Amino acid sequence: MDRAAKEAVVEELGQIFSDSGVVVVAHYAGLTVAEMTDFRSRMREAGGAVRVAKNRLAKIALEGTPCESMGALLKGQTVLAYSEDPVTAAKVVEAYAKDNEKLVILGGAMGESALDREGVKAVAAMPSREELIAQIVGMIGAPASNLAAAIGAPASNIASILTTIEEKAA
Repeated sequence: MDRAAKEAVVEELGQIFSDSGVVVVAHYAGLTVAEMTDFRSRMREAGGAVRVAKNRLAKIALEGTPCESMGALLKGQTVLAYSEDPVTAAKVVEAYAKDNEKLVILGGAMGESALDREGVKAVAAMPSREELIAQIVGMIGAPASNLAAAIGAPASNIASILTTIEEKAA
């Protein structure tokens, strides 16, 4: 790899580190090509991506960034899983690591915060952006339906009382 190509890779990795909501670092030694392809496709379906890069170039890209301490994780055969959503990559990596013990999660970074193995596990347990939006919409919709029922209840009660009085009078 010539100098220009290395500079391009460092620039690309710098973009990944700055634009991603979460970056997870894992060892992938022993994964077959089919398993790695499956891992990449799961990540892509969820809205994330996987990148294998030389550790030295990744460390150069990390220099001067808030999550520079993540560079200590870059030893051996490492893979970077990342996503714009702060939870997606952690969820996919965690789920894949449960299915395949060859993928070993080392840690990562979420914004300016460096994560250890337990930190990645905690992030994976959080609801995703879509799940949060659905919960918020549900919470907003519930009071509105309760309010509509409360407003309509007195009118229906009066109508049923009038119907009962009318039936008794007839």
